[in-house]
Amino acid sequence: MLHASSIMTCDVITARPTDTVAQVARLLSDHGISAVPICDDGGALLGMASEGDLMRPFVDSNVKRRARWLTLLADGTDLAPEFLEYVRLDRHQVGDLMTTPVITAQESASLTELAEKMVEHRIKRVPIVRDGKLVGVVSRADVIRAIARSPESVVPE
Repeated sequence: MLHASSIMTCDVITARPTDTVAQVARLLSDHGISAVPICDDGGALLGMASEGDLMRPFVDSNVKRRARWLTLLADGTDLAPEFLEYVRLDRHQVGDLMTTPVITAQESASLTELAEKMVEHRIKRVPIVRDGKLVGVVSRADVIRAIARSPESVVPE
């Protein structure tokens, strides 16, 4: 039977919660990936940021709401520079947009367990953790490749 440890990607591209949306978008684009785990400096998994998460500030309704706030707040008063910096779309930190809590698995998780988590939670990847620290990621493509290579490994538990 296959386990997460035998199919996971170990050399995982990660981001920090203080990275900007633009930095993480560049990271995703440069590496041809659609999501990235967000980890602290010690490697602890804090959240996940996907393409959809990064697009959220740019959705028309958010842009219109932000413009309305600026109009209301700026009417005859000076705004704090910190507030103006925050509402700039390109300055949002990924920590503000990441998805939490994260559905994770241990290295010993079976292929069946991983597939069940992905289907049940409608997610495309499962971060693999050991003692709260990220050690790998299993994607849907990893599961499909494992099934193609070893169909006998998919045995109900």
